[in-house]
Amino acid sequence: MNSTGWKKPSLDDPIQFIKGVGPKKALLLRKLQLTAIEDLLYFLPFRYEDRSQFKKISTLIPSEFATIRAEVLNAGIIYIGRRKRIFEVIFQDETGTARGKWFRFNETYMLEKFKTGAKLIVSGKPTINKRSGLEFAHPDTEQLTGENATSMEIGKIFPVYHITEGLHQKSIRNILSNVLEKYLPLVDEFIPRDILQRHKFLSRSEAFHKTHSPPSEGFTAKDLDAFKTPAQKRLIFEELFLIQIGLAFNKKHSRTIKIGTTFKTRGTLIKQFIKLLPFQLTIAQKKVLAEIMEDLEKGKSMNRLIQGDVGSGKTIVALTALLTAVDNSTQAAFMVPTEILAEQHYLNILPYCEALGIDLALVTGTLKGKERKTIYQKIREGKTRIIIGTHSLVQKEIQFKNLGLAVVDEQHRFGVLQREAIGKKGKQPHLLIMTATPIPRSMALTLYGDMDVSFLDEFPPGRQPITTRVYYEKQQIKAYALMESELEQGRQAFVVCPLIEESEEIDLIAATTVFESIQKKFPQFTACLIHGKLKKEERQKIMWRFLKNEIQVLVATTVIEVGIDIPNASVMIIEHAERFGLAQLHQLRGRVGRGKYLSHCLLVAYFPISEEGKARLKVIQASRDGFEIAEEDLKIRGPGDFMGTRQSGLPILKIANLIRDIKILSIARKEAFLLIDRDPTLKDPANQPLKNAVQRIIGQHLPLMEII
Repeated sequence: MNSTGWKKPSLDDPIQFIKGVGPKKALLLRKLQLTAIEDLLYFLPFRYEDRSQFKKISTLIPSEFATIRAEVLNAGIIYIGRRKRIFEVIFQDETGTARGKWFRFNETYMLEKFKTGAKLIVSGKPTINKRSGLEFAHPDTEQLTGENATSMEIGKIFPVYHITEGLHQKSIRNILSNVLEKYLPLVDEFIPRDILQRHKFLSRSEAFHKTHSPPSEGFTAKDLDAFKTPAQKRLIFEELFLIQIGLAFNKKHSRTIKIGTTFKTRGTLIKQFIKLLPFQLTIAQKKVLAEIMEDLEKGKSMNRLIQGDVGSGKTIVALTALLTAVDNSTQAAFMVPTEILAEQHYLNILPYCEALGIDLALVTGTLKGKERKTIYQKIREGKTRIIIGTHSLVQKEIQFKNLGLAVVDEQHRFGVLQREAIGKKGKQPHLLIMTATPIPRSMALTLYGDMDVSFLDEFPPGRQPITTRVYYEKQQIKAYALMESELEQGRQAFVVCPLIEESEEIDLIAATTVFESIQKKFPQFTACLIHGKLKKEERQKIMWRFLKNEIQVLVATTVIEVGIDIPNASVMIIEHAERFGLAQLHQLRGRVGRGKYLSHCLLVAYFPISEEGKARLKVIQASRDGFEIAEEDLKIRGPGDFMGTRQSGLPILKIANLIRDIKILSIARKEAFLLIDRDPTLKDPANQPLKNAVQRIIGQHLPLMEII
């Protein structure tokens, strides 16, 4: 700000002072995480609309995306049963009528928006209802008023943005237009010139301009929707390049300064352990162990991720690594997300440790008094060699004498900071991360780009197949009849529901209701209810009773997604399966099929079901391959928050799609790693803009980047 009080415009300026915003709209924009000018530049259209291509209602084709101009004939709430409410709008044009239906809505807002006679643009995929004809479920709508209603610009392509209640497409377009006019000249370039020239990328400012305000010639709305234009490709590259720069730096940094302990591998303990195993290791297990042993022999801290599907034998691989640390006179820690899983690992590993003469300890939040003091002291003195526990392992009270290796199971539940915390418990200990949630290769390159990745893609012999079936609400009785048949044969069953209690606003079957129903229908069997609101001790007690077959039917929320093995459980019923993500469905299915019995995963789905929901059910029924399912999951719902990206510490992708843009990702990764090899800390003055951009845009997501 100069002496006259005038402040030079900046991309950090708050959006409240943009022409057309003001305090009220600023609050609405904040709901979309838009607070500064640069946020708006990155607030990119998710779809484009060619308004010379409007369709008439009579020409609509079911399941084919279309945009119509229509008038509201009637609107209001219709009731189905006691609790289900639907807001329905009847649209009309000169060729016919169609309905729009909303299952989640604000009544006051909807009645105001859809007044009789209001002229609208309606976009979506229509379906055929046998009773009422053509209908749209939750279509995108935009009100046509004033000039907008009469002077449609023929051939013009309109950007369509995600909006919030009270904010209209026309408003957001006007705001973006004002931003582009005033602030586009301030947009700086930070991608090195040689990379821009090599790949013929547009400048950053031109890319923003042509993405928000696409030219009417050269590209169609279809091209823009497919993100195939040069402007979009430039912004996709930029987003992926910044992330890969951060990952390349972290990897380079860890390999140059993190000098770990050199381990001797395949020692006496390992040979004795292999002889104790009642089975042969799979080819995949042997391959992954060879990769781990090679890392441990290098003298640099191992930083490896093991991706293994449910039941692929990760625990044996982990135990082999833990024993290698013990064989090298160091301690080893095994951190898992839940107390009950920690206890099961402890009980499974204990017989081997006893046979090998190794002191093993279990550390959880429930340790109290003298027992806790004794265990902590033995860890501190180095007498306890293998320690299994939850996040309690990273607490200040836990002090290792010489931690040489840390294994972290189900890493996506912990996140980057806890991963870093366990690594600080020793002098650059080796780190082995395990996840039972397969991740597509493209996601692994981004989510774990600073790690080496191993794949356990083979099941041990003897694993029984799991039959997966979909039952719609009227067929629900068949699912429970199959469950009853299995229970009568001495088996056990899980029944999973998405909610604990009934909600008037969300019409889902609640765990409490299902539990009461099962108690009435199957009084000859013991049923129990478990959910996240119960105390840890109570949940733990219930799971142990289930393991001992004192409980035959466990009604649960997704608290059992990561849980203990129940070899006798042969049935998994998932109520409202259409509401679960693919990764969740796959994880839940993996709770059965762990014994010698043929198992069943029964998916009970309820109408209405979105197209995405139908796609998920089709995929989970057709495939047991976790990696294939992960690829399909990414295709169906996009990369926005895939597998807890938010929790992992990486930024949410605004434009890139890791399936669609795998080629651009490969280019971005190659260029980033080459650049960091040439200029490891970006100290070259020519790379200063890039360094600033990395720190500004992704620095908050990748904590290690502050070292640059």
